[in-house]
Amino acid sequence: MNGLRFDGRYCLSSAKLSSRKHRWDCAGVAARIMVAHMAHHGETTPLIEGNGEVSPSDLKDNTSTEESSEEEEAHDEEEERDSDSDTRPRAEHHTASDEPLQSCCEKCRALKNPKFELVTPRKMSRDRLQLQLEAEGVYECSDTGLVFEVSQRVKITYCILSWSKFSTYLTGSWKFAGPIFDVDCDPSILKSVQFPHSLCLAADKENEVKFSVLHVKNSRGLIEPSVDHSGSHVRWNVSSLSPVGPIVQTSKSAEHHGVVQVFKEVGPENSFSFRVYLAGNNCSDIKDIRRAVRRANNCKNNKKYIQVDKPPTCMLEENRRYRLISEPMGHITPEDMLFTPVIVEVKGYFEVFFEESPPFKLSLTDADSGQTVWTATIREGDCVHHIDENPRKPSKGRKRHSSMSEEDLCHKPSKKARGIDVADCNAPAVAPDLTDQQLMQVAKRMGKEWKVVAISCLGLSKQDLEEMEQAEENVTMLKFNMLERWRRRQPKGRAGIQDLHKCLKDNDDVPNEVIAALDEMLQNNSAT
Repeated sequence: MNGLRFDGRYCLSSAKLSSRKHRWDCAGVAARIMVAHMAHHGETTPLIEGNGEVSPSDLKDNTSTEESSEEEEAHDEEEERDSDSDTRPRAEHHTASDEPLQSCCEKCRALKNPKFELVTPRKMSRDRLQLQLEAEGVYECSDTGLVFEVSQRVKITYCILSWSKFSTYLTGSWKFAGPIFDVDCDPSILKSVQFPHSLCLAADKENEVKFSVLHVKNSRGLIEPSVDHSGSHVRWNVSSLSPVGPIVQTSKSAEHHGVVQVFKEVGPENSFSFRVYLAGNNCSDIKDIRRAVRRANNCKNNKKYIQVDKPPTCMLEENRRYRLISEPMGHITPEDMLFTPVIVEVKGYFEVFFEESPPFKLSLTDADSGQTVWTATIREGDCVHHIDENPRKPSKGRKRHSSMSEEDLCHKPSKKARGIDVADCNAPAVAPDLTDQQLMQVAKRMGKEWKVVAISCLGLSKQDLEEMEQAEENVTMLKFNMLERWRRRQPKGRAGIQDLHKCLKDNDDVPNEVIAALDEMLQNNSAT
């Protein structure tokens, strides 16, 4: 095979691939992407030539690889806490998009990709997973496509991350090629990790490809070599564990296994408005789409979106423009979109509006050649949605307590009630604040992303975290102090179990155990 050599199970890194010729000026494309990155993320962080390491002087005051981006997102997350979650469409919690999608590429299926023992992880939270591997071997996660090679029995915890937090570590011709993960395990037991990539290696043999991995540790971005790769994975020998993801350099624009995901706006019965996203077929991009939709649902413009389940996979070429067309003709903005290996927030989405009723046929076409790369028909049944019509119902315990108080004070004539002011009668009962013991129960269950939770959910600042870390070293006590600081800053009667539950629910970085503990506290309150 011209340019493809197989070494046992993997294609060597000297493999080549190709893409169709196109007329777009790559320099102009790069300039537009750079402007978009600067607009969304500020200055990018350059790499030191020769060693692939990010210059520490350019990291400014960052003490964590995630804090800066989380601070930028704090306002959005604050809006999420204040939104009316009870009127959110049920379909928002649909989990089909959380998992990697099967590639539609027959060429890549024909490659001799290795097969490993599939194992199903335990879901710790929305994007945090855990595997208990019982013996030495090579195992593939059924949810993410990650492949772990271990030397003995071990427990591995890993989290899907967003490239929006780490893409600024890449400059020049390096591009991310698949999802980025944070893996937690004993590195002496975990010998290698294979990351799924989205490139189509079978497209052609003229495009030189070089895979590596971006390894972010101690607030530095290191570009480390991969061992080898297959048609679906990039293999990396573990040096240490922190955020790691596959990256690639290509001599030409590469073809990717992509996805098209459609979301319908929940509105009046005869309203048909949609968002259509393009992305690479990898967990991080799909996570970013889900996050963008969740934020749209929580904006204070009362718009809600549900996913329309359609076959999503297609082939997308870098630096190529794609046009969305429809039958019947709808209002589509923008007219076309450039597909690039940048974060979903930079690429954006198509907005589609129809004045007629379904069915609607959507087709994604190459803006140059007119070739159709994806098509789907949205029928009437796809536009039926159900909304939970339980606006802000309190828990049974709190409802019973509140109604009893009002009845005792206002509706039952008694000598004690005669002297009570009417305004006092109508005031709702104030819920008690969380106790120190309850806060400690929550703190013990908080995961390693507690700093992210502090900023994005509880409204704390980076300065708050630095002050707490200077005064305390014990991690559990730091988590407790975080919760105590949140409680102290809440208005009177707004630091109860229900209030903390509202702040933490539906957040990717909060472990399920924390929400379960708060649910149990609410149930215990209801019983008393």
